[in-house]
Amino acid sequence: MTTYIADQVASYLLTLPSSEDNDVSNLKLQKLCYYAQGLITAMRGGEPIFADTLEAWDHGPVVPSLYHRFKQFGSEPIPIVTDFNVDQIDLPDRKALDDIYEYYGQYSAWRLRNMTHEEKPWIDAYRSKASRRITLEALVDFFAPQIDGEYVSDIYGQAQ
Repeated sequence: MTTYIADQVASYLLTLPSSEDNDVSNLKLQKLCYYAQGLITAMRGGEPIFADTLEAWDHGPVVPSLYHRFKQFGSEPIPIVTDFNVDQIDLPDRKALDDIYEYYGQYSAWRLRNMTHEEKPWIDAYRSKASRRITLEALVDFFAPQIDGEYVSDIYGQAQ
């Protein structure tokens, strides 16, 4: 399995269509990447979809490198990416990302923010005195029980 950089995952997500009333802002992209990292890492048995770290910020999980890349857009929609070669992402990972986008993409940025504020990986990291890093272990512990083994088997060819 390939481990990407967060920029590849974000670029892939930004190639997917969004409705006019639910465009992807930096805040929303951060939460989509959090759910992608959490769910796919759990599906892959602990192997992350991207190598970049997630941190618990005031408004939820953030990939700092992506935040800085897209902060110029503020709360406005990030333009759809048209020049990204989607073949950089392996087909099983694309299928999982498509499903994550289809489910979580329906929610507004603020709804996603509020959802993450009720989830253990963000809560524990945010309350931590030493570091606000959201660990892969915390993501797997939280998301693994939510994943259907048959779904994982269909996508990755192995049950988790």
